[in-house]
Amino acid sequence: MEYVELNIVAKSEEQAEIFMAQLSDFAFEAFNCEGDRLQAYALVEEYEACAAEVEALLAECQAEYTISRVEQQNWNAEWEESFEPVDVASSPAVRIRAQHHTPPAEGVVDVVIAPRMSFGTGHHTTTALMTESIVAQSFSGGRGLDMGCGTGVLAIVALKCGAEQMTAVDIDDWACDSCRDSIALSGVAERVDVRCGSIGVVSGEKYDFVLANINRNILLDMMPSFAEALDEGGVLLMSGFFPEDADIVAAAADECGFSLQARRERDGWAVVECIKR
Repeated sequence: MEYVELNIVAKSEEQAEIFMAQLSDFAFEAFNCEGDRLQAYALVEEYEACAAEVEALLAECQAEYTISRVEQQNWNAEWEESFEPVDVASSPAVRIRAQHHTPPAEGVVDVVIAPRMSFGTGHHTTTALMTESIVAQSFSGGRGLDMGCGTGVLAIVALKCGAEQMTAVDIDDWACDSCRDSIALSGVAERVDVRCGSIGVVSGEKYDFVLANINRNILLDMMPSFAEALDEGGVLLMSGFFPEDADIVAAAADECGFSLQARRERDGWAVVECIKR
C-alpha cells in the first residue's frame, strides 16, 4: 500500500503538538513529532478524501509543509527504536516505558506499553496531565472506563494506582490491538475489558470513574453518556483540548449534572476534573 507523508515545519514545538491533535481527527494512521517538526502518514486514497480540509488548515496557520508518497513501512518498529521512557506524576511516581527498557526503581509505578506512533505514550502533555490526575484520585477498588484508550496507558495507570477493573474503549481496531498488547506487558490483562467501538458499546453500564483524553467536540457529544455511566460521586477526568476550550467543556459537564472540581493547564493543553452531583 502507498501512503502520503505530510512533513510539517511548525512555528514551535507546541504548535506541532496542536497540529498532531488536529490531524488525528482525519485519516492519519501514524505520527512522528520531534520538536517543531511533524510527520503524519495516511493512505493515499484516505488522504485524498480530506486533503482540501487538511491543507486549508495548514494554510490558515501559515505552516510550511511538503507532501510526498512512500511505500508502507513498519511504522511501529521505527517508532520503538526512538521511543524513550518517560517519567510522569509523583506520589507515586509513574514511569511509562517499552518492554526493552530497564524497569524502574522500587516504589515507582511501572507502566509497560507497546509504543505506537500516536497519543498515549506519556510523552504528550495531555497524557501526562491525565496521569497526574489519576494518581491524585482515590480509585481504590473502583471500576473505571477509559474512553478513547489508545495504547491503554491511562487504564494501566488507574489499575496500578488502586482501581480494580477497567473497560478500555477505542473506535480504531489498531488502537484496541495496541491496548491489548500493553495490558499484557503490564500484567493487568485479566482486569481490562477491551472493546472496539464508540460510547455505545458501554451503554447501560455503570462505572465509578471515567477517563476521557479525546478532543473537545467528541467530549461534548459524549457528555450525556458519561453522566449516565456515573452515579452520584462518580469522577470524570477529561483532557485533549486547549485551555481556551476548558470553560466550554466544564459548562457542558455542568449541564449534565457534574460539578467542576479542578482544572489545570500546561504547555497549551488543559485537564478538567469533575464529580457527578
